[in-house]
Amino acid sequence: MADDGVPGSTGGSVVVPIESTPTLRATVTHLVESAADGEFSAIHFVVFATWRDGDPEAADREASVDRLLERVSTWAEADLADVDEVDVDDVEVVTTVVGGDEYLFGADDYVRELVAYAGDHGIEHVVLDPEYTPVGNTTLLQSLEFALSRTDLVVREAPVARPTRRERLRKEATGIRFAAIFGLSLAFYLALGDPFYPFDVVTGVASATVVAVTLSRVSLDADPSLTRTPIRLLRGAVYVPVLFFEILKSNLVVARVILDPRMPIEPSLNRVRVIVGSGLPITTLANSITLTPGTLTVRARDGDLYVHSLIPWARDGLFDGSLERWTRFVFYGREAARLPTPRERDDVGIFQGPDATEEYPGARADGGSEREGAAVVDGSTADATEADGSEDAEEVTPE
Repeated sequence: MADDGVPGSTGGSVVVPIESTPTLRATVTHLVESAADGEFSAIHFVVFATWRDGDPEAADREASVDRLLERVSTWAEADLADVDEVDVDDVEVVTTVVGGDEYLFGADDYVRELVAYAGDHGIEHVVLDPEYTPVGNTTLLQSLEFALSRTDLVVREAPVARPTRRERLRKEATGIRFAAIFGLSLAFYLALGDPFYPFDVVTGVASATVVAVTLSRVSLDADPSLTRTPIRLLRGAVYVPVLFFEILKSNLVVARVILDPRMPIEPSLNRVRVIVGSGLPITTLANSITLTPGTLTVRARDGDLYVHSLIPWARDGLFDGSLERWTRFVFYGREAARLPTPRERDDVGIFQGPDATEEYPGARADGGSEREGAAVVDGSTADATEADGSEDAEEVTPE
C-alpha cells in the first residue's frame, strides 16, 4: 500500500508492539497522524506470541490475536481515510505476529524479537503505547523501555491521554482477573483462620482486596475462562495427590541414597524441552519439578527447562516426562496428555558428567571458553589436559 512518490509519505518505517489496552485506539490515531505529517511511510503493528507453534490451544490464541490485528488495521485505514492530504494507499499498514517459534519470558526476549523484526524490514523507529503491557505483565513496560534504550532503535512513547488513577483502579477492581485472585486469596485466608469469626472475615476481605488490586494482572496473563477454569480446577485437584505421591516416592529414594554410601550420587545439569505452553502451565511444571526431591529447576528459556538432578534415577524420571504429561492434562485435557516423552522426542540434553551430550549454552556468556565447555562435556579435565599438553589446559576446570 506504499507509494514512494507521494508527498507526505517520505519518512521511514515504525514498528509498534500492541496488546488490547485502553489507549490502543488513541495510539493508532497518533501514528496515522504522524504518517500524514510525513514522519512515517509504513506502520508495522506487531503482537508478541504468548504461545509456541504446536502448543495446545495455540489455534484459539492465534484467532484472538488475528481479531486484534484486524481491528487495528481497520482503525488505521479509517483514520487514513479521514485525512484529506493523504490517500489510504499512501501509507503501508502491516500487521503480524512475532516470536511464535519460542517462548518469551522477559524484556530481553521481547527486545531481541523486536530488533530482529526491525532489522529484517529496515525499521529504525519504535513507538510504544503508554499502557502497553506484554502478556498482561504490568511490571514489564519499564524494563522493556530500558532494554530498548540499549539498542540502535529510536524509541518514544505515544503522547496520548492515559486513564486516570481512579479509572484504572475501577477497571482493576471489576475485571475477571480481580475476581479470581480475590476469591482465591479470601478462600486461602479463611482456610487458615475462622470463616465464622467476623474479625477474620473483615480482615480477610481487606487483605484479599489489596492482593487482587496489586497482583491480579501480574499473577494471571489472561482473563480466566468461565468454562475452562472450573474444569482445570477439577483436574488440578486430581493432580495434587499425584504430585504428593511423586514427592513422597522421591523423598524415599533420595533418603536411601543419602543413607547408603554404596548408592550412586551423580549431580548433573540437564535440559528438557517441554510442550506445555507459556505462562501458568510452564510455571506449574517448573515448580512441580522443584518440589520433587532430587530435581531443581534453575532456569526456563525458550521452552527449555534447565534442571539440576542429584541422582540418575531423578534424571531418568525427568526425561520420562511424567510431570509434563500431568501438566498438559491439567490445562488441556486427557487427549493433550497423550504425547511422546521428552526422551522419545529427543528433546533432552545432559551438560555434565560422563553421560554429557552437549555444552551448557551459558558457559561462554558466563566467561567460559569453548575449551572449558569441551572439558565439561567430557566429564573431566584430565582428557583436556592430555589432548592439549599445555599449561593453559591445566587451568581448565569443570563447571
